[in-house]
Amino acid sequence: MAQTNSSSATPAQAWDKRGWRAYPRVQMPDYPDQPALNAVEAQLAEYPPLVFAGEARRLKQSLAAVAQGRAFLLQGGDCAESFGEFSADNIRDTFKVMLQMAVVLTWGAQLPVVKVGRMAGQFAKPRSAPTEVIGGQELPSYRGDIINGFDFTPAARIPDPQRMLAAYTQAAASLNLLRAFSTGGYADMHRVQSWISDFTGGEEAARYRDIADRISDAMAFMAAAGVTSATAHDLGQVDFYTSHEALLLEYEEALARIDSTTGLPVAGSGHMLWIGDRTRQPDGAHVEFCRGVQNPIGLKCGPSTTAEDLKVLMERLNPENEPGRLTLIARFGAGKVGDHLPRLIQTVQAEGANVVWSCDPMHGNVIKSSTGYKTRAFDSILREVREFFAIHRAEGTIPGGVHFEMTGQDVTECTGGVRAVTDENLSDRYHTACDPRLNASQSLELAFLVAEELRSRRLNGGQQAKAS
Repeated sequence: MAQTNSSSATPAQAWDKRGWRAYPRVQMPDYPDQPALNAVEAQLAEYPPLVFAGEARRLKQSLAAVAQGRAFLLQGGDCAESFGEFSADNIRDTFKVMLQMAVVLTWGAQLPVVKVGRMAGQFAKPRSAPTEVIGGQELPSYRGDIINGFDFTPAARIPDPQRMLAAYTQAAASLNLLRAFSTGGYADMHRVQSWISDFTGGEEAARYRDIADRISDAMAFMAAAGVTSATAHDLGQVDFYTSHEALLLEYEEALARIDSTTGLPVAGSGHMLWIGDRTRQPDGAHVEFCRGVQNPIGLKCGPSTTAEDLKVLMERLNPENEPGRLTLIARFGAGKVGDHLPRLIQTVQAEGANVVWSCDPMHGNVIKSSTGYKTRAFDSILREVREFFAIHRAEGTIPGGVHFEMTGQDVTECTGGVRAVTDENLSDRYHTACDPRLNASQSLELAFLVAEELRSRRLNGGQQAKAS
């Protein structure tokens, strides 16, 4: 894979990887030392890409199946990866929970589950305000470890381009471990099934034991029929992809390459990139960059997304209407989905656009707890997911996936769930650098509940088909 340049772009694209610099930019830092920034960008441009074009193409093919209702998308991971929390155990534990969630969702949907982590690149975060005030002191907001430091000091909050090199190194190490876990036996289906049984063994999760028993029975039947990880390649390993918000465009540009197979530009920073609700301006820098790379692209759609904006964005980001290219990630908040999602679905239908519909029930449900912590309530998250499914059922469209901020760690950041995290518990293990995440137990419980929704949809769809 070679680097992109203007001569390699086709006339139809009229795209250059530096072209975003001529467009309005938001949610990006102003680096005080331009020569230092230039040096880091040049260094990154010489580094190998973190992911490869063939992997991004395979993910796009899998997402095309999601758009057609032949697979289901599970996207999850950290709100913002941090340098301080980086460890092999943390990567393993999040990967482990996502595998369990995927098996449970596979049972509910009776479809393959496409697994995409918010990992190995989710280092930058948009913020609601450029500065924050603590104890009467005002400093620039923390924007993620790839940009500045979390400590509330003037020195830590200065944007430092050297952090991009640290982020690249951590992402490379994370991908190396994820690939080993995916193909080295750790992801064996029988092992994952035993983890699920462990979760449902406790009394608080007893209501999910029937589903776990059915999965166990299915695995036992397959083993009796001679289908094991030793005889069936797919039972012993999984495809696992990475994704992040394409926020820091200097980093994205430096890692963009030309695919030697197709001659087209590809983002080498992650398999899938998404554009956030705060950076989706049709004439903005983030849309301009993302429209030119061939990776699957996600687009966050919030309450302020208009039908006209969505039309323009779909045309700019997916002009060929390619299946699997564009995922619309709905994020409205519990109780508000019915106010916004139907008009966007109808817009997509009227345009005849090929998209994946995914539900992000996290970002619209942030509240402040009685103890002063920023949190999210499990019941609100579940409510938004159920509203998402209900509206797609009413519109006759496909609810293709879910998008969670979560971790494999036993944190106390979101309230509720079978283990009943309360406002008073939040201080016990509140470790997030930005937004509250579901812990391992809450994540798996949510997968069981989404699986019930998927199973209900599948059974009701079959009954309707028989009736017709």
